[in-house]
Amino acid sequence: MATIRPFQCVRPAADKAALIAALPYDVYSREEAREAVKGRPLSFLNIDRPETQFAPDFDMYSEEAYKKAASMLNEEIENGDFVCDNDNAYYVYELVMNGRPQTGIVACASIDDYLNGVIKKHENTREEKEIDRIKHVDTCSAQTGPIFLAYRAVKEINEAVDRAKTGEPLYGFTADDGISHRVWKISDSNEINIIRNAFEKTEAVYIADGHHRAASAVKVGLKRRKENPAFTGNEEFNFFLSVLFPEEQLMIMPYNRVVRDLNGLSAGQFLDRIGEHFDIEKKDSAVSPSIKGTVGMLLDGQWYLLSEKEHLKAITDPVEALDVSVLQDTVLGPVLGIKDPRTDNRIDFIGGIRGVKELERRCGKDMRVAFSMYPTAITELFAVSDAGKLMPPKSTWFEPKLRSGLFIHRI
Repeated sequence: MATIRPFQCVRPAADKAALIAALPYDVYSREEAREAVKGRPLSFLNIDRPETQFAPDFDMYSEEAYKKAASMLNEEIENGDFVCDNDNAYYVYELVMNGRPQTGIVACASIDDYLNGVIKKHENTREEKEIDRIKHVDTCSAQTGPIFLAYRAVKEINEAVDRAKTGEPLYGFTADDGISHRVWKISDSNEINIIRNAFEKTEAVYIADGHHRAASAVKVGLKRRKENPAFTGNEEFNFFLSVLFPEEQLMIMPYNRVVRDLNGLSAGQFLDRIGEHFDIEKKDSAVSPSIKGTVGMLLDGQWYLLSEKEHLKAITDPVEALDVSVLQDTVLGPVLGIKDPRTDNRIDFIGGIRGVKELERRCGKDMRVAFSMYPTAITELFAVSDAGKLMPPKSTWFEPKLRSGLFIHRI
C-alpha cells in the first residue's frame, strides 16, 4: 500500500513563479543550459545546473558547483523569492498543452515503498548519472525536481482534485513554450485524509519519468539513515518529492530512432531482410504510425509503412511485444548490428515532441535511416512494471514536462 504524504513546501512567491519555473535539468546540454539562463537570474535552471554560474570549462561536478547551488537556493529563500509553507499540504498541479489538461497531486512518496516494490520501475539507472543528483540533493538538503509518478485512477482522489480546482489557484501562468501551469493548495485536514487514505489502498505506483532522480533521492535518504542511526522513519529524508497522475491523464509520445548507416548492406538488401518480419508499403508522405504494430521508416528520402507480420503479432511477453522491442529484436540488432542501443554511437533517439520533420532533417544531414514509432501505452508500462521487467531504453516520451522550482522539499 502506497504512503503518499503531504509536506511543508518551499515554493515561489506568487509574483515570481513564472520567472522561476524551469524545464528539468536533464533536457539541456551544457551549452543549452548556459544559453537558457542568460538574462534569467531567477530561472531555477541556475540552481539545477550551477555550472552555468562559472566559466565554460569549469568542472560541473566539483564540490564548489554543488555548494553554489545550495547558496543560491538559500539566498533566494532569504530574499523572499520563495516562501516556506509551515503546514503539511498536498498541491494540485495542472499543465495544459495544446488545450489538453493534465492534473496531478504534488506530494512526497516513501523511499521504503521504492525499496520494497510498491513504487514500480521500468528502467535501469546508471550510477554515473545518479551521482550528480545525489550530490545536488545532499548538498542543497533539498529535492528540487519532482519525480513523475502514475497510478490507476481512484475516484476519491479525482473528486478531491476537482474540489480543489474550484478554488483560487496559487499560480497561473503560461510559459514561453505555450504550456500553461496552475497550482492549488490542499490544506484542509478532511481533504488531506481522503487523499492519504485513498493512496494507502493503492497497491502500486509507477515511475513514469525520473528514474535517476528517484534513485538519487532514495540513496540520499539511505545515506542519511546511516548518518542518523536513531532515525524513526518520519524524517523528511525518508520521502521524495513527486507529482502523481492518474493513468487517464497522461500523454505518452513516441520515442523515434535514427541510424547512421545500413551496416554494410545496400538499400535493397536491407529491405529484403526487414521484409522477413514486416509487410512494407511505400508512402508518398511522412508516416506517423496510427496503430500498434506499425512503424514508419524513412530510407534514402522514401517513406515506408512497416506492418508486423503474424508471427510478431502473436508475441505475448509484455516487454517483447512492445513496438520498440520488436524493432530492436528484428531490425536494429540482427540487421543493423546495434546490439546495445545505450552505448552504440550509430543510433540516436528523437523525442516525439520534435515530430517527423526532425527525422527528415537528420536523414538529410548525418543519418541514413529513421524509424517513427507508435507511442508506448501507459497500460503497457504498467504491465512491464507489474511483471518486474524492464523496457528497452528510450521507450517513452512524456509531455508536457514538469517544471522544476515550483515545489521544493527540504530534507
